[in-house]
Amino acid sequence: MQLPWVKKEIEENLGFIPYPGTLDVRLTEESVKLRKALAEDGVNILPKAGFYSGKCYKATFKGLQCGIVIPEVPGYPEDKLEIIGPWNLRYKLKVSDGDPVEINVMF
Repeated sequence: MQLPWVKKEIEENLGFIPYPGTLDVRLTEESVKLRKALAEDGVNILPKAGFYSGKCYKATFKGLQCGIVIPEVPGYPEDKLEIIGPWNLRYKLKVSDGDPVEINVMF
């Protein structure tokens, strides 16, 4: 989230400048299936040379605007989502390791 081209892509596609870190979420088996369905949609993150592309999605987390980023990197875990926002989500929303969370994706 600290690379200038990533910030630009996120700001243009999601409408905010991302905090320089992600909130990583582990998915249940059922949620992994939903994540796979997401791969069909989303906005492409266009990389600079030497980097991988990805997809981003507008979302809400505990009522706050945020985004989901799914890097298109070989070997990237299917049971992982990276949640981004204009703030440190872990601290702003008081989320601890192992807490169950609900993220709403907007299409």
